[in-house]
Amino acid sequence: MEPAKTGQNETIQAANGMDEQLCPGGGRHAAGEDPAKRQQILEGARRVFMSQGFDAASMNDITREAGVSKGTLYVYFENKEDLFKALIIQGKTRVVQTAKHALNDHDDVEESLFDFGVTLTTSMTAEETIRSMRMVIGVIDRMPHLAERFFSEAPENGYTVLKAYLDRQVPAGTLDIENTEMAARQFIEMAQAGLFKHRLFGGMCSAPPREQIEGTVTAAVRVFMAAYGPKTNAG
Repeated sequence: MEPAKTGQNETIQAANGMDEQLCPGGGRHAAGEDPAKRQQILEGARRVFMSQGFDAASMNDITREAGVSKGTLYVYFENKEDLFKALIIQGKTRVVQTAKHALNDHDDVEESLFDFGVTLTTSMTAEETIRSMRMVIGVIDRMPHLAERFFSEAPENGYTVLKAYLDRQVPAGTLDIENTEMAARQFIEMAQAGLFKHRLFGGMCSAPPREQIEGTVTAAVRVFMAAYGPKTNAG
């Protein structure tokens, strides 16, 4: 039987029962704790946000696209801001982990910086990233907290990951840097030079080709190493 529509609390209580699903090892997931159901909702929300934008998207749209009841949706997420925030964190976490691997997969500093730069720039100029950023910019004046979440929610980001890597290289003697935070920001700006801002503000209609990204990052590595490579004592 369907629950009487006497308020959101009753609907959520009914959804709690529907959301208790069997775990792989037996027993049941508590309401709001099934990762597959949560991911199903997030994927539906992603499709709605990408097709309609943040303002036009509604919880009803997300419910239909995700294939869940409205009560189930509210068990996992309070509102569409909560959904958008979760998507941001998920996307940033994925990029950060990939960037970490790029830095740590090589013994050579230049190869590490190249792979990191290509990975990060490819992600930052991808269609989904650009559209998400435009959505945030569009509501920044009346929803500044959403922008704050977008840019600072995760404890790690490209800058912090690269800075940590540079901090390890300086005492090893492979780099000579006084301010690793500034150096990390300089490298990322150079790796995205002429690409990210053009994409964000419409000067480039589609993601740049791999060859263009690699050329830009190669130049960034060359300049970075010229400035921060190990110094040799003459004489």
